[in-house]
Amino acid sequence: MPEKSEFQEELRKTGEKFWDATCKTLNTAAFHAGLYKRVVQKQLDLKAVHKQMTALYAELGKRVDEAHRAGHPNLLELPEVQTIFHRLDGLKQAAAALEEDIAAIRAETPPPEDSSAPPGNP
Repeated sequence: MPEKSEFQEELRKTGEKFWDATCKTLNTAAFHAGLYKRVVQKQLDLKAVHKQMTALYAELGKRVDEAHRAGHPNLLELPEVQTIFHRLDGLKQAAAALEEDIAAIRAETPPPEDSSAPPGNP
């Protein structure tokens, strides 16, 4: 009979090791999936900012061309051109902030395993 109890104990230990490894793997996968989701969302936001910048560059070109055709001196000092420049500056800052956020998210590492936490609850 002692052999059966040793076998059961060994089986229990093996089962616990398997369970712990499975929980760690799932926690790591969930962590990386969360990172991926956040990075993709920031990339979508960045793409939207770039799209707005492209539209503003087109508008800027149009305004400068119209002012040039009208014979305005100092095209770049026109109020509507300056307004577009200010909007572009804001969008460039927003794009830089999003790029920094993406880099920070990618640099995150999973939290250390807490052996006192119940499985599945890091």
